Amino acid sequence: MNRRKFLSLAALATQLPGPLCAEDPPPTADEVLRLVRLSYALQNYKLTGQLRDDDSGATQPFELTMAERVIRFRFSNPNEIINLDLATSPPTLSRVVAGGRQEVPLSMLGAPVRGMAVSYEDLALRFLDWPNGQMLGDDKVATVRCWKVRVTSPDGAGAYGTVDVWVHQESGGMAQMEAYDRGGKKIKKFQVRKIQKAGDATVLKEMRIETFDPASGKTVARTYMSMDKPEKN
Repeated sequence: MNRRKFLSLAALATQLPGPLCAEDPPPTADEVLRLVRLSYALQNYKLTGQLRDDDSGATQPFELTMAERVIRFRFSNPNEIINLDLATSPPTLSRVVAGGRQEVPLSMLGAPVRGMAVSYEDLALRFLDWPNGQMLGDDKVATVRCWKVRVTSPDGAGAYGTVDVWVHQESGGMAQMEAYDRGGKKIKKFQVRKIQKAGDATVLKEMRIETFDPASGKTVARTYMSMDKPEKN
């Protein structure tokens, strides 16, 4: 995808005037991440899925809805709803539990969700909103051409100091991420393993989420997020 096509898609999504020059440089890191975030914000689907721990085989079913710029994960036993409101800047992450609704505090961002290798920070994909990204160039994930972008935490909240993101050049979707602590040690990796079509949109079918021991570099937990066929809201 060249810059002209890329910015045309972004302009369509935001209803802004499209680019006029056919010979533009590649998109910037911030433009790439902005389009990834927009691709989530503009979707309008309902899906069912599950988190599965690779070691124990334990599963956590959930329902995912994306509508009106809100992404909602609904779990049961015990009941918990995790809301990500993309209409605010930065997006607002909140939980609804038995005691009522509350924003997820910064101190809780790194906490595991339902005992899995996925945190509240992971569900929110906070790193997509970090400013001043650095474009590291082209790369491939499973033979798919991607842009590789590096972002650094602007606020020191959560577990991640730096995150590298691979974005599929053709679809604008996230293909992979690797997160590092503030000492530069890798502690988390997402990799999209399967995708599926929902109308003209491409949505997740399966993603592998791994947690690493920063000292040894060994995998200490692995969770799979799988999604069923989406339904239009």
